[in-house]
Amino acid sequence: MKTNSLSPTLPLTNTTVLVTRADRQSDNFVKLLQQYGTTALSMSCLCIAPPTNWELTDNALTNINEFDWLIFTSTNGIDYFCNRMINNQGNINALKNIKIAVVGSKTANHLINYGITPSFTPPDFVSDSLIECFPNKDNLKGTKILYPKLEAGGRENIPEELSSLGASVTAIPAYQSNCNNKIPSSIVSAFKEGKIDVVTFASPKTVECFYQMIQSIGGESFLNNICIASIGPVTSVVCKDVLGRVDVEAQPYTLNGLIKAIIKWNNYEKNHHK
Repeated sequence: MKTNSLSPTLPLTNTTVLVTRADRQSDNFVKLLQQYGTTALSMSCLCIAPPTNWELTDNALTNINEFDWLIFTSTNGIDYFCNRMINNQGNINALKNIKIAVVGSKTANHLINYGITPSFTPPDFVSDSLIECFPNKDNLKGTKILYPKLEAGGRENIPEELSSLGASVTAIPAYQSNCNNKIPSSIVSAFKEGKIDVVTFASPKTVECFYQMIQSIGGESFLNNICIASIGPVTSVVCKDVLGRVDVEAQPYTLNGLIKAIIKWNNYEKNHHK
């Protein structure tokens, strides 16, 4: 464990955690970690941007009243979709007439910030749970569902599975995420000096981009003595495929759940490596 100037009574004092989320998403997680005494470093692996073409999204917005359900699986999807709707129509009032399903409490709260309350949030914060528990899922024939999603990559199970249940699913590109290609020199130094205890991942794409960035500096071996922490099972699969292992998985699949899992790991390390 490394040094930290905060109170030694906090559970993650003397622990340095690397946050790999996109710039505009990392601040909240960094602040949460710091509340537990963590030295939190930020290495943005993704840059979030609008889709390459708005045509499909604009067509869906023009016909928004034809849909029975709208599905959001991320705060990025909400932001880009709602802001495009505001730009096109001046407001998002039409969304109050559509049932909206979201994956995760954070996504639900983000939608509420826009003045819209979701109709359904699955018990587990993963897309498989949304499909398994989707309202009236045995009678979806004729149901029209709009799914704003990541332009490329990500999982296609939502449109595939709901279509197989009889729904008509329109998947549209709401945003894209691209890999950053440069690691800040301060982070490179922290890796080389062995100052990082934990690297956190909140999405599969982040894992892939992180590994590309580490490879670019020949730093694969830096990870040998670092805890790999994943926010949930989908991300964990990619951690295992790309990095060869996952050491910590959040339970529940939230940032707070991830911090709790890191604290548990940290306590184990302290007790077994005195």
